[in-house]
Amino acid sequence: MQSIVIVGAGECGVRAAFALREAGFEGSVTLIGAETVLPYERPPLSKDIQAPPKLIRSLSDYADAGIDLRLGLRVVALDAVAHQVQLDDGTVISFDQLLLATGARARLFPGMEGCLTLRSDADMRRIAQHLIPGARIGIIGGGFIGLELAATARAAGAEVSVIEAAPRLLGRAIPAEIASVVHGLHAQKGVRLLTSTDVVQANATQITLGDGTELDFDAVIAGVGAVPNTEIAQEAGLHVENGIVVDAGLRTSARDIFAAGDCCNIDWRATRMRFESWKIAQDQGAHAAAVLMGGDASYAKVPWFWSDQYDLTLQVAGVFDLTRPIHRRETQSGTCIVVQCDRDGRLSAAAGIGPGNATAKDLRVLEKLIEREMSVDPAVLVDPALNLKALLKAR
Repeated sequence: MQSIVIVGAGECGVRAAFALREAGFEGSVTLIGAETVLPYERPPLSKDIQAPPKLIRSLSDYADAGIDLRLGLRVVALDAVAHQVQLDDGTVISFDQLLLATGARARLFPGMEGCLTLRSDADMRRIAQHLIPGARIGIIGGGFIGLELAATARAAGAEVSVIEAAPRLLGRAIPAEIASVVHGLHAQKGVRLLTSTDVVQANATQITLGDGTELDFDAVIAGVGAVPNTEIAQEAGLHVENGIVVDAGLRTSARDIFAAGDCCNIDWRATRMRFESWKIAQDQGAHAAAVLMGGDASYAKVPWFWSDQYDLTLQVAGVFDLTRPIHRRETQSGTCIVVQCDRDGRLSAAAGIGPGNATAKDLRVLEKLIEREMSVDPAVLVDPALNLKALLKAR
C-alpha cells in the first residue's frame, strides 16, 4: 500500500490531505503538525482578537477520511534516500512520497528579539492581552500584517504607531495608488504613521529609531516579514534558495519529495518567487495532491491576496512590477482599481480596494483575464464604460 506523509498541518497540508482522499487515494496519509491544537485558519488571527480559532476541519473529519493526524510533533530529520522522517519523540515514519508544507515563521531582525510577533493563535492570545483601550502599541512594519494589526488595535481602543523604513506603506508589492488609500484610512482612524523611519533596536516596550529617538509603548509588535521553514529540507540536501525550490509540478530536487505553500519557491512566469497567501496555500495543496496521484500538470494558478482593514477590503491578483506603468480604472466613489500589463501587452496584475466586496466582481474577472494571459490595451481596461466581462466573452 502506498504511503504519503505530509509535514505541516496548516492550510496547505490539510488541503492536500483531504484532496488526496477526494481524488480516491486509498493508501495511508499521515499529516504531522507541530502545534497541539487542531489545524485552524490563520487569516482571522490579525482581524478578530475575540473569536476562537476557526478550524479548517473538525476532528471527526480527519477520522472519517482516514487521515492519521499527528499533532504536537516536529520532524527533526529527513532521509531523502531511505524515504524516512524522524519525529522529535523518536518515531521514524517511512514514506513512498512526501509533501513538505512546513510554512514560514515570523522574521525578527537582530535587536528585535524581545518583540511580539504574529504567526499562530498562541501569538494572537499574547498580543490580545495588550489590545485594550488606551494602551500604547508600537508596530514595526507597514505591510499587511502590521496594518491589519493596527486596524484591530485601533478598534480595541489602543493608541497605535506604525513605523515603516520604506517611503510608503505596502511598498514591496502594492501600487502607490492603492497604498495611498490605505495610508489615508489609517491616518483618519488616528494611527500615527512614521514612514522613511529606520528602527535600530526594539524590545517588548521600546523602539529606538535611527536618529536615536526612543519611543515607549505598552507592547511592541514586529511585522517585518516571514522566513520559510526549510531547515529539514536543507539538512536533507534538497535545493533551498529563499524557500524549497520546486519545479512547475511542485517537485523538489529529491525524488518523491514535493513542497508547497509558504515554504516553497516556484517559477511564476519566468520569475522565481515565494508566496505567502491563504489562497495560494490552498491552491498549491490541491495541486500537490493531484501530482502525488500521478498528475503531470504544471501549477498555473494566478497569485491572489487580500487584506481586510477597518471596513475596506484590498484584493490583488497577479504580481505587480512596481517599476512599470500602472493604470487606474475609473470606478465608483470610495473604490480604486488599478491594472498592469507586461512587456508583451498581456494583463499581468490587478488590485482593488473598497468597502466590503465593492471591487470583488471586477477583480475576479481581471484574475481570469490574467490566467488566460490575455493581451489587452490598458486604455480599454481603464475605460469605465467597458463591462469587463465582455473581454472574457471575446476570447
